[in-house]
Amino acid sequence: MRPLIGISGRRWPTSRLGEYLPPAMADLAFDLHFADYGRSVALAGGVPVELTRDADVHEIMAHLDGLVLSGGADVAPSHYDATAHEQLGEIEPDRDEWEFALYDAARAKGVPVLAICRGFQLVNIAHGGTLNQHVELDEGVGHPQWEIDGRKTTHTVSCRSKSLISNVVGPSLEVNSLHHQTLATLGDGLVVGAAAPDGVIESFATSDESVLAVQWHPELLPAPDPTFVWLVKSAAELVD
Repeated sequence: MRPLIGISGRRWPTSRLGEYLPPAMADLAFDLHFADYGRSVALAGGVPVELTRDADVHEIMAHLDGLVLSGGADVAPSHYDATAHEQLGEIEPDRDEWEFALYDAARAKGVPVLAICRGFQLVNIAHGGTLNQHVELDEGVGHPQWEIDGRKTTHTVSCRSKSLISNVVGPSLEVNSLHHQTLATLGDGLVVGAAAPDGVIESFATSDESVLAVQWHPELLPAPDPTFVWLVKSAAELVD
């Protein structure tokens, strides 16, 4: 049996689709999952499951062997006792609560978690860490590369020796950069694994190495990406 890997996603009102839906459907909602996440799980050997928030997270997790916390909107700064920066991006409070609960359920069950971009930031907050709410393009390496195709790499990350990420991808890696927030303080029980040339943390893991978090978007890089291979392999070992 190939492991079942749950993938979190967004929930938007159908009004965001504008002319593509009739007025009769304007007050409905739809769940949004970028296909690259599921494709990356499948190419790494897992069975992707796009999750809905319409069930108890522990009941959902009972059927899963691993979890991907995907990218998306900024996490509300109230979760790390901060006031909103004037350039804070879109927030989705319902998604925040759901994904914090999903993460707690995954940790309680002991399944591996791959946390990507927003997920990377959310996990740091879940462990008591904080964020820099906005960094400009001209700061350091230039992290928010919004105008560049996300499938193209823009800078190098250097991995610390013997870290989980170095075991997964090697000593260094070329990555994309689609984030305007960075870690300010690292959460409790987290171990830095990689950094950008300007010192910004780009990857960390939990001390038990069951959670791997990366600031870049590996689902957009050539597949099967090593981080997804790690996730599926780790999940398969639990299934066996």
